[in-house]
Amino acid sequence: MAEPSSHTQQIQLFSHPWLEKFTVITPVGFALTWAVLMPLLVWLAWGSASVPVALALGVGGLMFWGLFEYGMHRYPFHWEPKSKLLQSFVYIMHGNHHDVPNDPLRNLMPPIASIPITGAVWLLFLAVFGFVGTWAFVGFLIGYIIYDMLHYACHQWPMKSRIWLPFKRHHMRHHFGAHKGNYAITALFLDRVMGSRVEALKQTR
Repeated sequence: MAEPSSHTQQIQLFSHPWLEKFTVITPVGFALTWAVLMPLLVWLAWGSASVPVALALGVGGLMFWGLFEYGMHRYPFHWEPKSKLLQSFVYIMHGNHHDVPNDPLRNLMPPIASIPITGAVWLLFLAVFGFVGTWAFVGFLIGYIIYDMLHYACHQWPMKSRIWLPFKRHHMRHHFGAHKGNYAITALFLDRVMGSRVEALKQTR
């Protein structure tokens, strides 16, 4: 289904170049996208709640992100359906990333995927809290942005400091030998709580 493209370590997901462009994003493109959307959301939500309520909802949304991140990565992204069509969908969403984990253009989620997914969460918050739920969505998106930047860093940067090295080691174990473990990127403790943490890879002789 997938063929190597001219870009180093990049897999071609669609034969049409126009469609293919929507499956990749640069760090600059990622930053510009959310530098526009985040202030717009804050502007929309402004005045809908008092400062304490807005902060409480924002923190709640941020905490919800950690659970959402873990659940999405462990279940939909690592789903093994029998249907060929669903297999292709899972591969386009995440499987290709495991085939070429260090492709810099696919270490960040492109807007064609991130906006519909996060938009569905916004609708959920609106249904539960009303329009003030937008503040929970702002917190949720802060968690998402931190996650995606950290994920990019794990693949592209050395991250040798005492603060960041545990994140890189945790995620690299997921990619190289422990695909069914270490699903968390930001809230690492969730793997321990959920029994999916892999401390170290077994050495083979």
